[in-house]
Amino acid sequence: MESTSDRRFDPNRATQLLLDIAQEHSLDLLVKRLVSRAGEGPMVCVQIWLIDKGDICSVCPRRPECPDQFRCLHLVAGKGASLFGPEQEAPRFSNPNARIPLGVGLLGKSAATGEQRLIKDLDKQPEETVGLDWLKQERIRAFGATPIIFKGEVLGVIVGFSREDMPDESRPWGRIFADHVGAAIANARAFEEIQRLKAQLELQNTYLQEEVVEAKAFGDLVGQSASLRQIISQIDMVAPTEASVLILGDTGTGKELVAREIHRRSGRSDKPLVRVNCASIPKDLFESEFFGHVKGAFTGAIKDRAGRFETAEGGTLFLDEIAEIPLEMQAKLLRVLQEKRYERVGDDRTRHADVRIIAATNRDLKKVVAAGRFREDLYYRLHVFPIQVTPLRERADDIPLLAKHFIDLSVRDLKCTKPRLTKAGVAQLQSYHWPGNVRELRNVIERAVILARGGTLEFDLPVTTHSSPASRSASPVEPQEGDVPQPGFLTEAELQRRERENLLVILDKAHWKIKGPDGAAELLGVKPTTLLSRMNKWGIKKPAREVS
Repeated sequence: MESTSDRRFDPNRATQLLLDIAQEHSLDLLVKRLVSRAGEGPMVCVQIWLIDKGDICSVCPRRPECPDQFRCLHLVAGKGASLFGPEQEAPRFSNPNARIPLGVGLLGKSAATGEQRLIKDLDKQPEETVGLDWLKQERIRAFGATPIIFKGEVLGVIVGFSREDMPDESRPWGRIFADHVGAAIANARAFEEIQRLKAQLELQNTYLQEEVVEAKAFGDLVGQSASLRQIISQIDMVAPTEASVLILGDTGTGKELVAREIHRRSGRSDKPLVRVNCASIPKDLFESEFFGHVKGAFTGAIKDRAGRFETAEGGTLFLDEIAEIPLEMQAKLLRVLQEKRYERVGDDRTRHADVRIIAATNRDLKKVVAAGRFREDLYYRLHVFPIQVTPLRERADDIPLLAKHFIDLSVRDLKCTKPRLTKAGVAQLQSYHWPGNVRELRNVIERAVILARGGTLEFDLPVTTHSSPASRSASPVEPQEGDVPQPGFLTEAELQRRERENLLVILDKAHWKIKGPDGAAELLGVKPTTLLSRMNKWGIKKPAREVS
């Protein structure tokens, strides 16, 4: 049995405890360590209550007497020795669901006023025991609450309970102790916030790296075609709102860029834009990727991890290839869109989602809905403001500007000498069908820049039946008498004659200038040496009348 001397207040032990907790960076470990060490002193039980937002108001038994349902005292740590054995200690001394309204009972009044309060004889002030129904069973005689204050703000209260008279010397030390605890709690919270922000930035960096790489291939809304001007007009209309946007278009058309422009022109531009490629997420990891998970939620969950919704908090979440989300996940996504709430996998805590949704797909979502593979209610939730991105084959007018833009990017990124883009090269680009759209154009330009070595750009593109405006406006070469063309093809003689006459037309248009800008070689899209070789082959010489 402990003697009275063993239970006396020891200032030296209290000082050492304050020095120890000052180094603690985890709030949870700090309060647990504090009550564990403090409970070794003269107190039967020590508790720490912190002010936090009201979270269980709908089921809280103190709700009728609570004056402020936005904040209350939460029991975050407690340690004591029960008269009825260890099995009673946790529910009485450290119940995580215990709440006390501010201004109610001794603890609530201490937190509300910032004043230290003490009861020396519990029998004389039974009304002050709100939230502490176990005091009589544990034969508590006296208890005191000291507010935890940091920079003038009350963070909570620290409470000590005794079955004997409260030591008088503990009162001034209680104030000193609480002040140091307040600084330690503020320090731990600041460190945890720094760690949270650091982890969030790391996640954002990981998620955004893919977006940055992809965005380089879309030309930053370069162009002047009517279809692009229509898209920009739609972006300007919807960006300032909070409406969900569904971007439709073929693969490689630049749907990601449209999403970035909507975010950049919105009120959320200073917050993150997080891209999720729904087609690349394994089916069983969707929920964890979207909402995050807590440590131990499943095999491999070795630590807490924030999901994409949490990473995009306050900003925009771009769900690319939205049609690839499994049906069971679609219901959970719909709930987040409607209620703005979600939970991490394995966690009971409900989190608020302040995120704007932009979705994109290259599939016909109406057909996917009709086939039963996409929820109709989710479709209409996303289809608030649809934007159709035009394929590159219908934006031929934008190809010259896009090509020049990609040449500049390639020269900068690949550290190559800038090559020349000829009119013949532009015509070749415009005559191609571009099944891969803007992404394919970027790749073709990069390869040509590398091979050109600062010379003329030459594009290795397959011949297609798609005709460009330039080819449609060119004057056809009429067959000459004596030629016998066959239906569907040309003889070798006819082919060479037409090639010779075409070369003469080009030389005349270039005023017989062979090299340089607007020279015949550039117009034809060949090297000057190749042009001279063909002229020698067919005996073509500059007319004497052209000699100055």
